[in-house]
Amino acid sequence: MPAARKAVHAPGAPAAVGPYSHAVLVDLRTAGELLFCSGQIPLDPASGEIVGATAAEQARRCLENLSAVCAAAGTTLERALRVTVYMTDLAEFAAVNEVYGSFFAGGEPPARVAIGVAALPRGAQVEIDAIVAVG
Repeated sequence: MPAARKAVHAPGAPAAVGPYSHAVLVDLRTAGELLFCSGQIPLDPASGEIVGATAAEQARRCLENLSAVCAAAGTTLERALRVTVYMTDLAEFAAVNEVYGSFFAGGEPPARVAIGVAALPRGAQVEIDAIVAVG
């Protein structure tokens, strides 16, 4: 993890129960810019259609789409500071969490929020957005 991005683990708070950090501290003087990514639903970039029958499959496509957005801005999803996962069925969270964790397996994961929602655009089961360090 670059020195400008530091995961914060608070001993006075409950331990993280998944692939996320309590918080991420960023020194913007050395980290560069911040990229605020719009929420990505599981659209195939070529067809524009929803892909994935399960929430986990859809989460993978959402994260792949976010990775593409990051690349276009000159950064990577591994530099994410905070990620928000929106789901229409939180009962599927364990499966989504497993896919999510595979995208942040090598280092300190970003801070994360998971929110249950009534519906998402185009009938998606999952939508994911992120704030990412650039530079």
